[in-house]
Amino acid sequence: MKYDQLKSIVVKNFCSWICLILISCGLVSCKDTIESVQAFGNDSSSRIPKAEKIAEVPSPLLIQELGKIFNQYQPQVTILSPKNDQVFEDTTVKVELQVQDLPIFKNEELKMGPHLHFFVDNQPYRAIYSTDEPIILENLAPGTHTIRVFASRPWHESFKNEGAYAQTTFHIFTAANDNNPDPKLPLLTYSRPQGTYGAEPIMLDFYLTNAPLHLVAQSNSKDEIADWRIRVTVNGETFLMDTWQPIYLSGFKQGENWVQLEFIDENGNTVKNAFNNTVRVINYDRQQEDTLAKLVTDKIPLVQAKAIADPNYRYEETPTPVETTPEIAPIPPAETQKSESEVETPTETQQSESEVETPTEIQQSESEVETPTEIQQSESEVETSTETQQSEPEVETSTETQALTSENKEESLENEEILLKDISPTEDIITPETEENSV
Repeated sequence: MKYDQLKSIVVKNFCSWICLILISCGLVSCKDTIESVQAFGNDSSSRIPKAEKIAEVPSPLLIQELGKIFNQYQPQVTILSPKNDQVFEDTTVKVELQVQDLPIFKNEELKMGPHLHFFVDNQPYRAIYSTDEPIILENLAPGTHTIRVFASRPWHESFKNEGAYAQTTFHIFTAANDNNPDPKLPLLTYSRPQGTYGAEPIMLDFYLTNAPLHLVAQSNSKDEIADWRIRVTVNGETFLMDTWQPIYLSGFKQGENWVQLEFIDENGNTVKNAFNNTVRVINYDRQQEDTLAKLVTDKIPLVQAKAIADPNYRYEETPTPVETTPEIAPIPPAETQKSESEVETPTETQQSESEVETPTEIQQSESEVETPTEIQQSESEVETSTETQQSEPEVETSTETQALTSENKEESLENEEILLKDISPTEDIITPETEENSV
């Protein structure tokens, strides 16, 4: 009886392990496209203990389309030198890398392309766009140092397939405990966010080593497979992630922001290993307009963005057609000239106006006729009409002409009176009688 019970237990355990292995193989075969729940799900309130301003948003559509191009690649990264546990008697080390099944390059126009994330200890990574030349590390401190490197897409999302990550530990003069991760324990590599960003959403991404698949570890609470979480803190707001995939976040403030990633076990305790607790300071500047900012906001055409995925791709910008309004058919030149000749031009108008007698001409015509007044003015030595005309303005209005005419009439009347007065009745008239008396 005990034998049967023991047999059944063994069979059950064996079947459960077979199921776990099959599930693991199925998930690993998915490589870099593991589908899982989002970090901000509604099924567990503990995932977002205090997050208020920071929120997860869908990945940008343009990046989703570009991501399809990279599904064909399974990059294999190798550190050729230094070798693991190699000891150097110098503070300068030459690093040689190799990458297969992924063309790495930088597009000169967009300043982006597939590359490698190269870490020395727990410093922020350097983007490597070519492996033709070795990387020279200088002024290394004595002790132990660790190099980590993995393949990345142009927008800094890591490849998570098997072989995309490589690691080596070496020593300067002698070994030390710092920067020396335990190969038997899970290891967290903080990747993004890093540097300066010009637009939201901002991608959060990391790399896991020696960490079991979360679904496998969660399938049986009594097994020895440890479950894990990634505790994320952004500007003091904390949430938990239980999936190994990038997420896009919004709610960052202008200026400096800080992000912390911690690898914790199923009880919420930090797994003690080098690099499992990392803090980075990033800058959010809305004035910066680089290619990454245009990618996450879909402000660059897909046909142009493909240049960061294929080194042989050539984008030729087609001229944008200019919208023109329909033009009215022009009148033939001959008809135009004819029609213009029929219209009275300003010159002709001036000529026609010059044909009309001006007030000056009217005055001159009136002065040509001798009036009694002019005769009287000549006899009484009054100013002649010529002097009057010279003293008058060259151009007079019609009103002034009428006033002059009325004045001339008044002067003629006064001259007549003067003439009558000259013939006085009191003057002696010579008669025949007066002649005799005088004799």
